[in-house]
Amino acid sequence: MTASSASPDGPARRPHQVRHLVRHRGVIAAAGLAAVAGCAWAACALLNVPNPVTLAALAVIEPSSVGPWFPSRVVSAPAQARDLPSRPRAILDRVPWKGRTVPLRDVLAATHTNAFLVVQDGVLIHEWQRRGTGPETLFPSWSVAKSIVSLLVGAAVARGQIAETDRVSALLPELKNGAVFGQVTVRNLLDMASGIAVPENYDPRHPLTGTAGMYLTQDIENFVRDHAHLAFKPGSQGRYRSIDTELLGLILARTEGRPLADILSDRIWKPMGAQADATWNLDRPGGVEKAFCCINATARDFARLGLLVADQGRAGGNRIIPARWIERIMTPAKRAVDGWPYSAQWWHAPGGDDDDISAIGVYGQYVYVNRRTGTVIVKLSDHGAEQDELDTLAVMQAIAADLAAEPAR
Repeated sequence: MTASSASPDGPARRPHQVRHLVRHRGVIAAAGLAAVAGCAWAACALLNVPNPVTLAALAVIEPSSVGPWFPSRVVSAPAQARDLPSRPRAILDRVPWKGRTVPLRDVLAATHTNAFLVVQDGVLIHEWQRRGTGPETLFPSWSVAKSIVSLLVGAAVARGQIAETDRVSALLPELKNGAVFGQVTVRNLLDMASGIAVPENYDPRHPLTGTAGMYLTQDIENFVRDHAHLAFKPGSQGRYRSIDTELLGLILARTEGRPLADILSDRIWKPMGAQADATWNLDRPGGVEKAFCCINATARDFARLGLLVADQGRAGGNRIIPARWIERIMTPAKRAVDGWPYSAQWWHAPGGDDDDISAIGVYGQYVYVNRRTGTVIVKLSDHGAEQDELDTLAVMQAIAADLAAEPAR
């Protein structure tokens, strides 16, 4: 029919009726989508997590791109950066990798590397960054931030502001659950031995469980209060838990009465001569720093952090971190953490050199320090959550050993 539309279920409709029906159905569909979207936004607000647009983006972007999707606080750099001399020279070109010897470039490609820097005796001798990034690019630290928090704790201990024997309940009385926090000490938190039952979960299928939930929450302090349960007696085991570092961050902020980003700026970032402002992601605008992760900084400034440790806590001849604290992190704690030697938020590779330690973050972030050879290596990546860590450290150890042997060749 040309003048009307027939329906098997009823009489023919004239064109204006069809147009009206289409418009009506379009309005209904749009209203339905709006209702679904409204429910999604309402659900996010109820769960106290970022909005659906942010959650959708976080599900698909690379880990190196997450920083701008969260509110942050600036970690101010000094007006003048301390020089990081650069004298490029060859480094070990073929490295051990999973039982074979392969070109270093193959390892960097296989582990989705974004930046790879090698510093020897305070000199930047090798710098590679993937196309589209450069010396000014801010990369997320992920859990490398934990090791930085440790340095801040060491400085606070040296000033007498806190002691490793202090109980969390005494330092953060608002957490209220004395049955849990009255048992946990600062030392337990530092060595990942608190026993607090917040699993280290990165599974995208369970985004509100454990550490993933703490990463997304817009009220970290309330999250900590709500998860005050013990899986084991504090100090009896070592088990990696990001909530331990978050508690250390809350303690530092409470002790100094100011945000963690400001403490980092004044205690480390400015004194070490960082080249650029960093940022520290927050749980909400104007809120609390995610102490267990999420410092965004340049690769060269991560190298400066490694140099600070390699040089016994000094930068430019100035003491920033107490030498005693450097020895604290260089000495494995009594209990290993998930099978690895560990001390005060720094990793010791199983079977590695007594003088090498590492700050390690998920998705392939490393600040490797070998004091004996004077080597610092920074590797920032978009790799698997906890993939190939021992093999990657073996590459770094081989590069450091080769550099140490170089004068003898």
